[in-house]
Amino acid sequence: MSWGTELWDQFDSLDKHTQWGIDFLERYAKFVKERIEIEQNYAKQLRNLVKKYCPKRSSKDEEPRFTSCIAFFNILNELNDYAGQREVVAEEMAHRVYGELMRYAHDLKTERKMHLQEGRKAQQYLDMCWKQMDNSKKKFERECREAEKAQQSYERLDNDTNATKADVEKAKQQLNLRTHMADENKNEYAAQLQNFNGEQHKHFYVVIPQIYKQLQEMDERRTIKLSECYRGFADSERKVIPIISKCLEGMILAAKSVDERRDSQMVVDSFKSGFEPPGDFPFEDYSQHIYRTISDGTISAAKQESGKMDSKSTVGKAKGKLWLFGKKPKPQSPPLTPTSLFTSSTPNGSQFLTLSIEPVHYCMNEIKTGKPRIPSFRSLKRGGPALEDFSHLPPEQRRKKLQQRIDELNRGLQKEADQKEALNKMKDVYEKNPQMGDPGSLQPKLAETMNNIDRLRMEIHKNEAWLSEVEGKTGIRGDRRHSSDINHLVTQGRESPEGSYTDDANQEVRGPPQQHGHHSEFDDEFEDDDPLPAIGHCKAIYPFDGHNEGTLAMKEGEVLYIIEEDKGDGWTRARRQNGEEGYVPTTYIDVTLEKSSKGAVTYI
Repeated sequence: MSWGTELWDQFDSLDKHTQWGIDFLERYAKFVKERIEIEQNYAKQLRNLVKKYCPKRSSKDEEPRFTSCIAFFNILNELNDYAGQREVVAEEMAHRVYGELMRYAHDLKTERKMHLQEGRKAQQYLDMCWKQMDNSKKKFERECREAEKAQQSYERLDNDTNATKADVEKAKQQLNLRTHMADENKNEYAAQLQNFNGEQHKHFYVVIPQIYKQLQEMDERRTIKLSECYRGFADSERKVIPIISKCLEGMILAAKSVDERRDSQMVVDSFKSGFEPPGDFPFEDYSQHIYRTISDGTISAAKQESGKMDSKSTVGKAKGKLWLFGKKPKPQSPPLTPTSLFTSSTPNGSQFLTLSIEPVHYCMNEIKTGKPRIPSFRSLKRGGPALEDFSHLPPEQRRKKLQQRIDELNRGLQKEADQKEALNKMKDVYEKNPQMGDPGSLQPKLAETMNNIDRLRMEIHKNEAWLSEVEGKTGIRGDRRHSSDINHLVTQGRESPEGSYTDDANQEVRGPPQQHGHHSEFDDEFEDDDPLPAIGHCKAIYPFDGHNEGTLAMKEGEVLYIIEEDKGDGWTRARRQNGEEGYVPTTYIDVTLEKSSKGAVTYI
């Protein structure tokens, strides 16, 4: 099968076919280009998606810890790798398929143009030969007609008796001339005809088959190139399939790594405070004084004697009126005890329950004799930086933070120790081989390393001491509960019903022994801080045990001063009438703020 023999007369058809082949090649190249753009956009969108859902972390605390989050970030990493493989596909197609197609299309156009020009030149040459042959034929035909006319004229004159001999001779000469010219044109026509037949045979059996063969080979090469590009198009995708399969396997492994029990344990580790649940509330019998006074028949006598005193000295009045800083100006008095806090003698020797003139000092002393609830009010001021010992955190979280810091310091210490060992070895080498270096040049670095080791050891020792303190809080918490029970008993004695009193002159409330040393030390600790003014009051909606240091225990329905609003952390700073201060949960209280925060707040 050959175009030269089978399609010898289809030059125009072959012209159109070869043009269609190049157009189809360019169309496929355009298809590949659009596919490359799709792959590039797809990879770009995937990377943007990964970047959107995998934000940058500014600190180690923001790193994902839950297995579900870690698995999701692993999936994002695999998806990012998958996007990279899509970019590889696009690059491979652009280099191996699209670029090759565009170069080959340009070469095809040049080659096709050359072959068609050769075919047109051969056809033009054949047409020229045909015209020459046709012209000689027409000239020969014309000369033959002229010779026939000359012969007819000569025969007519020769048969005409009236014609002169000169006319006959002239006609004969004209006949001979025309006959000679006809013979010459005949020879010319024969030569041109022979030449044309030769060129025509050469054209259709040699030149055109050769040109058409080249066009056929060109078109077949175009088809082969398309086949190779089709294969390259698929190979570009197939080459990345193993890596894409690994990406998908990584996603499956990430999904299998999700551990719901481990995540639950992480929630416990993250939010466990280490505090114990609150204990049972004791029964508070407010009716014991009423029953005692009614059975003794002393109510009327007590009322007559109490009329001589200022109404502000009774417990009921004291509960209705609160002082600005929780205490009155104190006269010179012996050291306070729980008895002197709640009892006062009348002129006739009877005793009745009154408000202490110095409740703040007693409460401070009571706290110092037990386990202090608030080490220093200065430590409760908000807005400052996080403490170095993490004492602002709950015990369990503080323990974790300290342990993490100790681990980091140990790693740093090991690194410095390794560096010290390496420097010592290098120093020994320099001492044995002075030409390799000066041992003295290593001394500053050794000194710096030793200083770093000493500093890290001190830091580790300090943090281990804090960690030991945290780990020993369990036993201390029991002592603190005992101290809270003592505070509760004292408070219960203070908060007797309004107007109640006792007529037993020998009855007294036993309190802890007075410790003057601790009292003086505790007063010195607070003498620089003036009590904050009250800005409102609150009523406890729920009871709060206040076991944590810095907090204030309260009972349901108890009314407290507000001395500092909630700053957004869920805690409000409050103060009792006796001057005891601390933080209470904002959600446990009903807050009423005064329009003017100056002066005392009167409960309604």
